[in-house]
Amino acid sequence: MDIKIKRWTHLGLGAALMTTTALSGCGEPAAKEEPAASAQPATDVPGEADVEAKLDEVNGAASSSGEGEGGVAIEAALTDPAVYNIALTVAEAHVLAARDAYRDGESQAAGEMFAHPVSEVLFDMEPVFEARGVSDFTDQFLEASAAVFAGASVEDIDARTATIVATLRTVAGNAPDDGSSPASITISVVADMVDRATKMYRLAMESDFYEPYLDGYGFYSAARNQFEASKEAIEAENPDAAEAIGGALTLLGGAYPTAVRPETLDADVSALTVAASEVFLTVGN
Repeated sequence: MDIKIKRWTHLGLGAALMTTTALSGCGEPAAKEEPAASAQPATDVPGEADVEAKLDEVNGAASSSGEGEGGVAIEAALTDPAVYNIALTVAEAHVLAARDAYRDGESQAAGEMFAHPVSEVLFDMEPVFEARGVSDFTDQFLEASAAVFAGASVEDIDARTATIVATLRTVAGNAPDDGSSPASITISVVADMVDRATKMYRLAMESDFYEPYLDGYGFYSAARNQFEASKEAIEAENPDAAEAIGGALTLLGGAYPTAVRPETLDADVSALTVAASEVFLTVGN
Protein backbone atom coordinates (compact mmCIF):
# COMPACT_ATOMS: atom_id res chain seq x y z
CA MET A 1 0.00 0.00 0.00
CA ASP A 2 1.27 3.42 -0.94
CA ILE A 3 0.99 5.16 2.42
CA LYS A 4 3.50 7.56 3.93
CA ILE A 5 5.71 5.91 6.54
CA LYS A 6 5.03 8.72 8.99
CA ARG A 7 1.38 7.67 9.16
CA TRP A 8 2.25 4.20 10.42
CA THR A 9 4.41 5.54 13.25
CA HIS A 10 1.27 6.71 15.03
CA LEU A 11 0.13 3.09 15.32
CA GLY A 12 3.28 1.85 17.05
CA LEU A 13 5.75 -0.47 15.39
CA GLY A 14 4.04 -3.69 16.43
CA ALA A 15 0.62 -2.64 15.17
CA ALA A 16 2.14 -1.25 11.99
CA LEU A 17 3.89 -4.51 11.18
CA MET A 18 0.78 -6.51 12.00
CA THR A 19 -1.46 -4.30 9.90
CA THR A 20 0.80 -3.98 6.86
CA THR A 21 1.29 -7.74 6.84
CA ALA A 22 -2.44 -8.39 6.96
CA LEU A 23 -3.57 -5.70 4.55
CA SER A 24 -4.19 -6.15 0.89
CA GLY A 25 -5.20 -3.29 -1.39
CA CYS A 26 -8.73 -3.03 -2.71
CA GLY A 27 -7.29 -4.37 -5.95
CA GLU A 28 -6.21 -7.54 -4.12
CA PRO A 29 -9.44 -9.15 -2.93
CA ALA A 30 -9.49 -11.88 -0.34
CA ALA A 31 -11.58 -14.90 -1.18
CA LYS A 32 -14.06 -16.43 1.21
CA GLU A 33 -13.07 -19.86 2.47
CA GLU A 34 -14.42 -22.52 0.13
CA PRO A 35 -14.14 -26.32 -0.02
CA ALA A 36 -10.98 -27.47 -1.70
CA ALA A 37 -12.74 -29.52 -4.36
CA SER A 38 -14.36 -27.82 -7.31
CA ALA A 39 -16.32 -29.31 -10.18
CA GLN A 40 -15.64 -26.33 -12.45
CA PRO A 41 -12.53 -26.11 -14.59
CA ALA A 42 -10.14 -23.43 -13.36
CA THR A 43 -10.47 -21.56 -16.63
CA ASP A 44 -14.15 -20.89 -15.90
CA VAL A 45 -13.46 -19.11 -12.61
CA PRO A 46 -12.01 -15.58 -12.61
CA GLY A 47 -8.67 -15.55 -10.87
CA GLU A 48 -7.37 -12.95 -8.43
CA ALA A 49 -5.61 -11.08 -11.23
CA ASP A 50 -8.85 -10.89 -13.22
CA VAL A 51 -10.80 -9.55 -10.27
CA GLU A 52 -8.00 -7.13 -9.43
CA ALA A 53 -8.09 -5.70 -12.96
CA LYS A 54 -11.86 -5.30 -12.84
CA LEU A 55 -11.72 -3.64 -9.43
CA ASP A 56 -9.22 -1.17 -10.84
CA GLU A 57 -11.57 -0.51 -13.75
CA VAL A 58 -14.59 0.06 -11.49
CA ASN A 59 -12.75 2.18 -8.93
CA GLY A 60 -10.79 4.14 -11.52
CA ALA A 61 -7.10 3.45 -11.31
CA ALA A 62 -4.79 6.48 -11.47
CA SER A 63 -4.66 7.78 -14.99
CA SER A 64 -4.16 10.83 -17.15
CA SER A 65 -7.72 11.87 -16.27
CA GLY A 66 -6.45 12.96 -12.89
CA GLU A 67 -8.40 10.32 -11.00
CA GLY A 68 -6.91 8.80 -7.89
CA GLU A 69 -6.95 5.09 -7.09
CA GLY A 70 -10.39 5.43 -5.54
CA GLY A 71 -11.95 6.71 -8.75
CA VAL A 72 -12.16 10.35 -7.65
CA ALA A 73 -11.16 13.22 -9.94
CA ILE A 74 -8.75 14.79 -7.46
CA GLU A 75 -8.10 18.04 -9.35
CA ALA A 76 -11.82 18.63 -9.80
CA ALA A 77 -12.30 18.25 -6.04
CA LEU A 78 -10.50 21.58 -5.59
CA THR A 79 -13.44 23.45 -7.10
CA ASP A 80 -16.36 21.01 -7.36
CA PRO A 81 -18.19 20.37 -4.06
CA ALA A 82 -19.83 17.21 -5.40
CA VAL A 83 -16.49 15.63 -6.31
CA TYR A 84 -15.03 16.74 -2.98
CA ASN A 85 -17.89 15.08 -1.13
CA ILE A 86 -17.71 11.95 -3.28
CA ALA A 87 -14.14 11.49 -2.06
CA LEU A 88 -15.30 11.74 1.54
CA THR A 89 -18.22 9.39 0.92
CA VAL A 90 -15.96 6.77 -0.63
CA ALA A 91 -14.03 6.86 2.65
CA GLU A 92 -17.28 6.66 4.62
CA ALA A 93 -18.45 3.70 2.56
CA HIS A 94 -15.36 1.76 3.53
CA VAL A 95 -15.69 2.40 7.26
CA LEU A 96 -19.40 1.53 7.28
CA ALA A 97 -18.59 -1.74 5.53
CA ALA A 98 -15.72 -2.36 7.93
CA ARG A 99 -17.91 -1.73 10.99
CA ASP A 100 -20.67 -4.06 9.85
CA ALA A 101 -18.26 -6.74 8.67
CA TYR A 102 -16.63 -6.71 12.10
CA ARG A 103 -20.00 -7.06 13.81
CA ASP A 104 -20.65 -10.10 11.62
CA GLY A 105 -17.34 -11.78 12.40
CA GLU A 106 -15.38 -10.82 9.29
CA SER A 107 -12.40 -9.42 11.20
CA GLN A 108 -9.77 -9.73 8.48
CA ALA A 109 -11.87 -7.93 5.89
CA ALA A 110 -12.91 -5.29 8.44
CA GLY A 111 -9.32 -4.45 9.34
CA GLU A 112 -8.44 -4.08 5.69
CA MET A 113 -11.46 -1.96 4.89
CA PHE A 114 -10.74 0.56 7.64
CA ALA A 115 -7.29 1.23 6.20
CA HIS A 116 -8.13 1.19 2.49
CA PRO A 117 -9.44 4.78 2.23
CA VAL A 118 -6.09 6.18 3.30
CA SER A 119 -4.24 4.86 0.27
CA GLU A 120 -7.17 4.80 -2.14
CA VAL A 121 -8.48 8.35 -1.83
CA LEU A 122 -7.37 10.34 1.22
CA PHE A 123 -3.67 10.19 0.35
CA ASP A 124 -4.39 11.65 -3.10
CA MET A 125 -6.74 14.22 -1.58
CA GLU A 126 -4.05 15.67 0.71
CA PRO A 127 -3.35 18.72 -1.52
CA VAL A 128 -7.07 19.43 -1.71
CA PHE A 129 -7.50 19.17 2.05
CA GLU A 130 -4.50 21.41 2.64
CA ALA A 131 -5.93 23.99 0.24
CA ARG A 132 -9.26 23.85 2.09
CA GLY A 133 -7.63 24.22 5.51
CA VAL A 134 -8.30 20.65 6.63
CA SER A 135 -5.81 19.03 9.00
CA ASP A 136 -4.73 15.44 8.51
CA PHE A 137 -7.26 13.02 10.00
CA THR A 138 -6.17 9.72 8.46
CA ASP A 139 -4.80 8.38 11.75
CA GLN A 140 -8.39 7.64 12.76
CA PHE A 141 -8.71 5.10 9.95
CA LEU A 142 -5.38 3.44 10.62
CA GLU A 143 -5.95 3.26 14.36
CA ALA A 144 -9.38 1.69 13.78
CA SER A 145 -7.73 -0.88 11.51
CA ALA A 146 -5.12 -1.67 14.16
CA ALA A 147 -7.85 -1.97 16.79
CA VAL A 148 -9.65 -4.55 14.68
CA PHE A 149 -6.52 -6.66 14.29
CA ALA A 150 -5.91 -6.31 18.04
CA GLY A 151 -9.34 -7.82 18.74
CA ALA A 152 -11.14 -4.74 20.03
CA SER A 153 -14.74 -5.04 21.16
CA VAL A 154 -17.60 -4.41 18.74
CA GLU A 155 -18.59 -1.43 20.90
CA ASP A 156 -15.12 0.07 20.51
CA ILE A 157 -15.19 -0.34 16.73
CA ASP A 158 -18.70 1.13 16.60
CA ALA A 159 -17.47 4.16 18.55
CA ARG A 160 -14.42 4.57 16.30
CA THR A 161 -16.66 4.39 13.24
CA ALA A 162 -18.98 7.06 14.65
CA THR A 163 -15.97 9.30 15.31
CA ILE A 164 -14.67 8.86 11.76
CA VAL A 165 -18.08 9.60 10.23
CA ALA A 166 -18.41 12.71 12.41
CA THR A 167 -14.97 13.84 11.24
CA LEU A 168 -15.95 13.32 7.61
CA ARG A 169 -19.08 15.42 8.18
CA THR A 170 -16.92 18.19 9.64
CA VAL A 171 -14.49 18.00 6.73
CA ALA A 172 -17.44 18.19 4.34
CA GLY A 173 -18.09 21.66 5.72
CA ASN A 174 -14.82 22.78 4.09
CA ALA A 175 -16.00 21.84 0.59
CA PRO A 176 -15.53 24.41 -2.17
CA ASP A 177 -18.58 26.53 -2.98
CA ASP A 178 -19.65 26.74 -6.61
CA GLY A 179 -23.18 27.86 -5.86
CA SER A 180 -24.68 24.34 -5.91
CA SER A 181 -27.38 23.65 -3.36
CA PRO A 182 -26.73 21.07 -0.63
CA ALA A 183 -29.51 18.89 -2.05
CA SER A 184 -28.05 18.87 -5.55
CA ILE A 185 -24.62 17.98 -4.18
CA THR A 186 -26.07 15.08 -2.23
CA ILE A 187 -27.92 13.84 -5.31
CA SER A 188 -24.64 13.74 -7.24
CA VAL A 189 -22.90 11.93 -4.40
CA VAL A 190 -25.67 9.37 -4.02
CA ALA A 191 -25.79 8.80 -7.77
CA ASP A 192 -22.08 8.03 -7.73
CA MET A 193 -22.41 5.61 -4.80
CA VAL A 194 -25.39 3.85 -6.38
CA ASP A 195 -23.40 3.39 -9.58
CA ARG A 196 -20.41 1.99 -7.70
CA ALA A 197 -22.60 -0.39 -5.67
CA THR A 198 -24.23 -1.67 -8.86
CA LYS A 199 -20.94 -2.26 -10.62
CA MET A 200 -19.49 -4.02 -7.59
CA TYR A 201 -22.47 -6.35 -7.41
CA ARG A 202 -21.97 -7.31 -11.03
CA LEU A 203 -18.30 -7.96 -10.31
CA ALA A 204 -19.13 -9.96 -7.19
CA MET A 205 -21.37 -12.25 -9.24
CA GLU A 206 -18.43 -13.08 -11.49
CA SER A 207 -16.25 -14.56 -8.74
CA ASP A 208 -16.28 -15.97 -5.23
CA PHE A 209 -14.15 -13.14 -3.83
CA TYR A 210 -15.64 -11.36 -0.85
CA GLU A 211 -14.20 -7.90 -1.35
CA PRO A 212 -16.25 -6.73 -4.36
CA TYR A 213 -19.40 -7.60 -2.44
CA LEU A 214 -18.21 -5.83 0.71
CA ASP A 215 -17.14 -2.78 -1.29
CA GLY A 216 -20.58 -2.66 -2.89
CA TYR A 217 -22.28 -3.08 0.46
CA GLY A 218 -20.33 -0.08 1.74
CA PHE A 219 -21.23 2.07 -1.24
CA TYR A 220 -24.90 1.13 -0.82
CA SER A 221 -24.77 1.89 2.91
CA ALA A 222 -23.18 5.28 2.33
CA ALA A 223 -25.72 6.15 -0.37
CA ARG A 224 -28.59 5.21 1.94
CA ASN A 225 -27.20 7.25 4.83
CA GLN A 226 -26.58 10.31 2.68
CA PHE A 227 -30.06 10.13 1.16
CA GLU A 228 -31.84 9.62 4.47
CA ALA A 229 -30.04 12.61 5.98
CA SER A 230 -31.14 14.90 3.12
CA LYS A 231 -34.36 13.24 1.96
CA GLU A 232 -36.71 16.11 2.72
CA ALA A 233 -34.50 18.68 0.99
CA ILE A 234 -34.08 16.44 -2.06
CA GLU A 235 -37.81 15.76 -2.28
CA ALA A 236 -38.50 19.50 -2.17
CA GLU A 237 -35.89 20.46 -4.74
CA ASN A 238 -35.87 17.47 -7.08
CA PRO A 239 -38.75 15.04 -6.52
CA ASP A 240 -37.76 12.99 -9.59
CA ALA A 241 -34.34 12.41 -8.05
CA ALA A 242 -35.88 11.46 -4.72
CA GLU A 243 -38.12 8.90 -6.40
CA ALA A 244 -35.31 7.44 -8.53
CA ILE A 245 -32.94 7.22 -5.58
CA GLY A 246 -35.58 5.58 -3.40
CA GLY A 247 -36.20 2.95 -6.06
CA ALA A 248 -32.51 2.25 -6.57
CA LEU A 249 -31.85 1.95 -2.84
CA THR A 250 -34.74 -0.49 -2.45
CA LEU A 251 -33.20 -2.75 -5.10
CA LEU A 252 -29.72 -2.40 -3.64
CA GLY A 253 -31.05 -3.22 -0.19
CA GLY A 254 -32.23 -6.53 -1.57
CA ALA A 255 -28.90 -7.14 -3.26
CA TYR A 256 -26.90 -6.28 -0.13
CA PRO A 257 -28.95 -7.59 2.83
CA THR A 258 -25.93 -7.84 5.16
CA ALA A 259 -22.19 -7.20 5.18
CA VAL A 260 -21.67 -10.95 4.91
CA ARG A 261 -21.80 -12.20 1.36
CA PRO A 262 -24.85 -14.46 0.84
CA GLU A 263 -24.35 -17.98 -0.44
CA THR A 264 -26.15 -16.99 -3.64
CA LEU A 265 -26.12 -13.64 -5.41
CA ASP A 266 -29.36 -13.56 -7.32
CA ALA A 267 -30.36 -9.90 -7.56
CA ASP A 268 -31.44 -8.66 -10.99
CA VAL A 269 -28.35 -6.87 -12.26
CA SER A 270 -30.22 -5.48 -15.25
CA ALA A 271 -32.79 -3.88 -12.95
CA LEU A 272 -30.00 -2.47 -10.76
CA THR A 273 -28.27 -1.00 -13.80
CA VAL A 274 -31.45 0.62 -15.07
CA ALA A 275 -32.18 2.03 -11.62
CA ALA A 276 -28.67 3.48 -11.34
CA SER A 277 -29.04 5.07 -14.78
CA GLU A 278 -32.36 6.61 -13.78
CA VAL A 279 -30.72 8.21 -10.78
CA PHE A 280 -27.97 9.68 -12.96
CA LEU A 281 -30.58 11.10 -15.34
CA THR A 282 -31.99 13.22 -12.51
CA VAL A 283 -28.64 14.78 -11.56
CA GLY A 284 -28.77 18.46 -12.30
CA ASN A 285 -32.52 18.53 -12.91
